[in-house]
Amino acid sequence: MSSSATTADELGAAGTEESVMQTVADAMTNASKTASAHAAKVTQAVSDAGPLALQSVSRAAYTGAYFVAYAVVYPVVFGVHLLPQQNAIMKGFRDGGRAAKDAVDARGRE
Repeated sequence: MSSSATTADELGAAGTEESVMQTVADAMTNASKTASAHAAKVTQAVSDAGPLALQSVSRAAYTGAYFVAYAVVYPVVFGVHLLPQQNAIMKGFRDGGRAAKDAVDARGRE
């Protein structure tokens, strides 16, 4: 009788082990599906991040240029126009500006 009891115990243990293995296999399958879905979401997020980063850099460049144009250049030009025009400093600025323009034009012709 003990041999039949052992056989039943072994069958019960084998059934339990098979059930456990099936549960582990199901968990692995679910984990792989979840990982695949997560990888797809991450890939989509990364592909969306490129244009957003470019847009942010573009916006920063635009804002920086706007700031320079109005916060630096405009007051300097306004201040220069307030200075007396017929003095050595202003003549030097005009002559230097003409020389710089001529140098740039000469480089463009080369």
